[in-house]
Amino acid sequence: MSDDPRTLDQFDVSGRSALVTGAASGIGLAYAEVMAEAGAKVTITDIDAEGAAREADRLVHEGFEVRWDTCDVSDIEQVARAFDHHVAAYGGCDIVFANAGLDVGDSFWSPEDKRNPSGQIDVYSTDKWDKSIGINLTGVFHTVREAARVMKANEANGGRRGGSIVITSSNAAEVNEAIVGVPYMAAKAGVKHFMRHAAYELAAYGIRVNAIAPGPFVTNIGDGWVKKNPRAKEAWDRLVPVGRMAETYQIKPLALLLASDAGSYMTGSHVMIDGGMQLGSVKPLND
Repeated sequence: MSDDPRTLDQFDVSGRSALVTGAASGIGLAYAEVMAEAGAKVTITDIDAEGAAREADRLVHEGFEVRWDTCDVSDIEQVARAFDHHVAAYGGCDIVFANAGLDVGDSFWSPEDKRNPSGQIDVYSTDKWDKSIGINLTGVFHTVREAARVMKANEANGGRRGGSIVITSSNAAEVNEAIVGVPYMAAKAGVKHFMRHAAYELAAYGIRVNAIAPGPFVTNIGDGWVKKNPRAKEAWDRLVPVGRMAETYQIKPLALLLASDAGSYMTGSHVMIDGGMQLGSVKPLND
């Protein structure tokens, strides 16, 4: 019998703690759920305090160790405070999902298969640009900054050395998507390169940094526009080579891989989970 760890044991995160941003719904909530299911102590953070409290209470009722905190990732003081609260509650921080994000809308192409006047570059709202970059890129920097701060102190505080940071990127960092707004795509491309730099810098401290790049998932992003607009979902379904958008439960196994020892030799990876959209859209655009 080999002395190597058993494969399934490497996915066990029992006794570790995980903080997830943007976790009141969607992909962030899926991350929080899988961490709890795999044995971690979890902090759900979100700008939506009511939603964060509701989901944390639900998971506690299901028998998991979960707490919640309010956090706007565009505000560095709120991010630092959320991490300090997490460390005070759990004694350290082993896993972080830098997930919070938003889509401000106004892409140049509409789900109705025509040009969207307000989404053209020459008239695009600078306020929407600033808001998207502030959450989707600067918010990731704030989260990784504070994660690195507390993870560097883990060993000195009697915990495990290092940790795992998983950033939610997007397939929009790799491919052009006409029905996604330009600032979202620019932010996610920045996230990809920032992740690689952070992974390079933090490897010496035993801190792994990877990114999950989802394609179209059914979530509440963009005020839940895909759920509210059947035409939008139909448009996405036509574009995906496998023929459908994904549900959030489908991201859980990948999240657990990157967060746990099963991904111990992975850092700086930008992992696509997009139904094949990086291969090209099934339905080409024509203007």
